[in-house]
Amino acid sequence: MSRRLATFVIEACDYGNRAFRLTGYGVVMANVVVVGSQWGDEGKGKIVDWLSERADVVVRFQGGHNAGHTLVIDGITYKLSLLPSGVVRQGKLSIIGNGVVFDPHAFVAEVSRLQEKGISVTPETLKIAENTALILSLHRELDGIREDAASNSGTRIGTTRRGIGPAYEDKVGRRAVRVMDLANPESLPAKIDRLLTHHNALRRGLGQPEVSHAAILDELNSVKDEILPFVDKVWKILDDKRRAGERILFEGAQGTLLDIDHGTYPYVTSSNVVAGQAAAGSGMGPGAIGYVLGITKAYTTRVGEGPFPTEQINEVGQFLGERGHEFGTVTGRQRRCGWFDTVLVRQAVAINGITGIALTKLDVLDGLDEIKVCTGYMLDGELIDYLPASQGAQARVEPVYETLEGWKETTYGARSWADLPAQAVKYVRHIEELIGAPVALLSTSPERDDTILVTDPFQD
Repeated sequence: MSRRLATFVIEACDYGNRAFRLTGYGVVMANVVVVGSQWGDEGKGKIVDWLSERADVVVRFQGGHNAGHTLVIDGITYKLSLLPSGVVRQGKLSIIGNGVVFDPHAFVAEVSRLQEKGISVTPETLKIAENTALILSLHRELDGIREDAASNSGTRIGTTRRGIGPAYEDKVGRRAVRVMDLANPESLPAKIDRLLTHHNALRRGLGQPEVSHAAILDELNSVKDEILPFVDKVWKILDDKRRAGERILFEGAQGTLLDIDHGTYPYVTSSNVVAGQAAAGSGMGPGAIGYVLGITKAYTTRVGEGPFPTEQINEVGQFLGERGHEFGTVTGRQRRCGWFDTVLVRQAVAINGITGIALTKLDVLDGLDEIKVCTGYMLDGELIDYLPASQGAQARVEPVYETLEGWKETTYGARSWADLPAQAVKYVRHIEELIGAPVALLSTSPERDDTILVTDPFQD
């Protein structure tokens, strides 16, 4: 493991009329944050797994089990929803941070599925932040009730119905039951009462039956013994690991355009998914982040409702969907497909402070005669180079395309630039120029070794 020591010396400092000299050593590491730079589903799973071999700690810092990563290791496919990707690697510590909303029953089920494939998840290899908010059955029910009602009125968001949004609402409303509460039977009943005061009033207004205190208490008691051994002071563990010079990988879910603040609101997820959330969602300072890697698909997809300027509802979209196997890891929903949008990715580069990108699924474009790239938008007769924040304006933007020559040769499984067709290299280089960020890694298949490394994000 490569480490770099930084020396600091403070001399003759007057603090409270006391002069002192402090000499010490701090470890400077290139801890890495992985974020999606589009609407999610960019192929983060493979890249995170590839990086996790170089990391000591893998941290999930936001979202819930509404997002998924697919990992292919030695021919075995693992589909993860809530657990960090590090759980499938021996010798790595995985952490679920406080920025996550945590469904205890989904956790138990996912651990069980991994154990069936020979992966052991233990309190020594996985830690859950004690201050993480819980997702309960009433959250899932409310999510579904709202989506059904919105479908009837034509205002459906397209959530996964897994209770993520309602759980975050309770967290912000300061009425959430948190993981640490499972260990305090004396105070838990009062917390349940506070939660139900809100939810039962809401349910009455929606014409739904109330939820009993006993039902929620039984729900929590049925799973607490399986959860509590994993619970710990994650912020302290991470601080100790950082000070010891261990490499930390922060793993995000979804994508920048689904961020609650910076995405295509209201068709977004319920949490901040951008790189800055890695600090708040894990209990570390922003100075702990050394490199931001933006995962970027060589074309564009999104799941659910909302604007999609470059969507191709034609044979091109069908080609991309079929060739790219574009179905959601968690929901199985078919993804909408379209051309690469440099406006969106360039905006994601700025918002996240992306250092470099990992370009995925280049092989899906093999065989096309021509490839279009969106370089700007027309909005009410004016050319703009950003996605407007207004929902109405987002619906009115029209993409401006540049047409590039395609390639007939295959890029599938390429492991060096020399293996790529000349036109494919030109496409990648042009993307770099348009988005203002270099390609650090290039993925050419789901297999982890089919990766062209340009810059190692962990290289300090």
